[in-house]
Amino acid sequence: MRFSMPPRRSASESVVPMINVVFLLLIFFMMSATIMPAPPFDVSLPETDAQIAVAGEMDIYVSASGEVSFQGALNDAAWAVLAAQPAVNTVTLRADADLSAQKLARVVSRLARIGHTQIEIAIRVP
Repeated sequence: MRFSMPPRRSASESVVPMINVVFLLLIFFMMSATIMPAPPFDVSLPETDAQIAVAGEMDIYVSASGEVSFQGALNDAAWAVLAAQPAVNTVTLRADADLSAQKLARVVSRLARIGHTQIEIAIRVP
């Protein structure tokens, strides 16, 4: 009785399964990543030696000239959007290092008037 020889497999392994796994990992990390919107204008944060991290829930950008931006709205529109937000959230001010203390105090007092009293100021550690 003669048995036929099984066909020979090629010596090279297919890399398609490995490519599939790499693409699945890529899709997974892209879907689970948090994409942060770009700031509306350049803000250089003030420097400090403190090692405290700021973890606010709402970011407000304040330029050196005193312009205010929140969720894409500028100045008066930003204040209107802020007034509609619940006051239970912590507000993070991302103010420019060149912003005068007087303008910063005006922004903070206006935030307090509309009910946002939990305010954090973002800084940059050198």
